[in-house]
Amino acid sequence: MKYFAYGSNMNIKRMEARGVAFSNRLKACLFGYNLKFNKTSTQLTGQGYANIVREDSGLVEGVLYEITKEGLENLDKYEQYPFEYDRRLFSVRLTDGIDHMAHVYIAQAHKTADTLKPTINYLSHLLRAQDLLSGDYMLKLSAQKTID
Repeated sequence: MKYFAYGSNMNIKRMEARGVAFSNRLKACLFGYNLKFNKTSTQLTGQGYANIVREDSGLVEGVLYEITKEGLENLDKYEQYPFEYDRRLFSVRLTDGIDHMAHVYIAQAHKTADTLKPTINYLSHLLRAQDLLSGDYMLKLSAQKTID
């Protein structure tokens, strides 16, 4: 099954630490959404985790993984589905123009706030996907303000 990561799970080491084996890792884009760090943290006040927010002209770059059912179940635990995030199927596009349906986590509305920022450590997980993200997207991520 396919899973589209746009947050810290873009980092290979993060996926390995979470026990999520994958057989494929490709650059993909989700159109009609923007990346926001507005998902509340249960650990640190003011910290925001990655989330996607509907925006007609938006674009979120990320990683499309091919994972197992067991891998998805592991992700569900780490993403606290269905309590913090919902999991939906979205169409994402590979660089070859082919669309694929993939599982995507999206924060529940009551678990978001517009005043949040990621930590440097959390943001570093996203930046470790530099092998698949465009230069412009990397600049955007690098310019993101953090709480520390």
